Amino acid sequence: MAESMSFIMALDQGTTSSRAVLYNHRGTPTAFAQREFEQIFPRPGWVEHDATEIWASQEAVANDTIRKAGIAWSDVAAVGITNQRETTVVWDRKTGAPIHNAIVWQDRRTADICDRLKADGLEAMFRDRTGLRLDPYFSGTKIMWLLEHVDGARELADRGRLAFGTIDSWLIWNLTNGEKHITDVSNASRTLLMDLRSGTWDVDLLAALKIPESILPQIVSSSGVVAESRTPSIAASVPIAGIAGDQQAALFGQACHRTGMMKNTYGTGCFMLKNTGSEVVASRNNLLSTAAWRIDDAAEFALEGSVFVGGAVVQWLRDGLGIIDTASDVETLAASVEDSNDTYLVPAFTGLGAPHWDPYARGTITGLTRGTTSAHLARAALESIAFQSADLMAAMDADSGSASSVAELRVDGGASQNDLLMQMQADLSQVTIVRPTVAETTALGAAYLAGLGIGYWDSIDEIDDIWSVDRVYEPRITVSEASERMARWHNAVDRSRGWANQEKPGS
Repeated sequence: MAESMSFIMALDQGTTSSRAVLYNHRGTPTAFAQREFEQIFPRPGWVEHDATEIWASQEAVANDTIRKAGIAWSDVAAVGITNQRETTVVWDRKTGAPIHNAIVWQDRRTADICDRLKADGLEAMFRDRTGLRLDPYFSGTKIMWLLEHVDGARELADRGRLAFGTIDSWLIWNLTNGEKHITDVSNASRTLLMDLRSGTWDVDLLAALKIPESILPQIVSSSGVVAESRTPSIAASVPIAGIAGDQQAALFGQACHRTGMMKNTYGTGCFMLKNTGSEVVASRNNLLSTAAWRIDDAAEFALEGSVFVGGAVVQWLRDGLGIIDTASDVETLAASVEDSNDTYLVPAFTGLGAPHWDPYARGTITGLTRGTTSAHLARAALESIAFQSADLMAAMDADSGSASSVAELRVDGGASQNDLLMQMQADLSQVTIVRPTVAETTALGAAYLAGLGIGYWDSIDEIDDIWSVDRVYEPRITVSEASERMARWHNAVDRSRGWANQEKPGS
């Protein structure tokens, strides 16, 4: 690789911020920039983003990173893209303008659509073909809602004027000045519209959701040159050579390239994935089957469990309750007490994900007494992240047929830097927790996919050799103690179930 082409840039478009990270050949981040953007909550359980603000923030941090590194765009060998998945943008092909705010993956407004589809007996078809559940989490019912509720949308769609995309598609559309309308297989597998085994859009699923195929992007591989930048703000034609949804990118960045390897990402939510290789494993324990990536026309798959509110519960302590000034303060506050004083916080702010799948659950705090302090609440908030992730691991163990099937869990994401939380996770899950040297593996995975796509890295084996360990956490409590605490947690979860679907007094 020529010296003038010495970096890979990852565009990491997340739920609360847009980031750009520049990597060298050793997989080391050399410069980065990040900008938060507005979270929009029109009604309880609804979450939206301004897609134009997302693009502006992503474009800005890309150029900020170039300036910080003191290089030119011509020094960037390729761009990899990773993104918040399921979040749905529909825009006008002619004007390039979104017809509505993006509907975020956390949004629950389509719970009634999912209920109708289930009542029509369609759940088994969706599950068998997509590996997913009929849940508001996924893009398909969000598209259906937009076509039904935005004035003129259905007519424009029927005329071929509208384009749908998850955030990767939206970024690529803008990066290429509207030349490319594409998505990769990992993102497509999160829409409720793709047949998981064939990797193609499914006409029966589209018909069930009344979605015209003309609005869908082309499905491409996760690694390899699929487009080149054309936007005036990028002063070079840079290959776009890697695309993956954030959690699949993190799995790849964690070097979980072999069957049976697992990672958990601690971000706004928590997402646990287990590599199942070339086999689509159908979960018996309410997990999802998903595409991991496709490289050189060979698809690999994963089992996945999703926690909707992970690190977001710490943001709530900061922004909603004001008991901490910064997110990093939570560890010190939580560590100031020995335990949570039997206080349990179930952060079902937008429902419960796997393995419960209850869109009507809402946040609950149980066990409050006059002796409960802000420190106990902070500790309960951290424990809620570990409890929810332990539930996911238990479900994956059950699907694997052996409680000892997982020797270690690789962890990443911002909250993985919280040593107290990681020890809680080792205790409750009763497995070894391994944190890598580079904990922000989502962007790293996108960079690896892009680098592989242009030969910047020769092979997956070369990437495996780059991965290194920062810290290991071993369980400090017994299996019996962990079981007792999990049982208490499940009691608290039961109290949060179905709250938003219950009849209110006087109604």
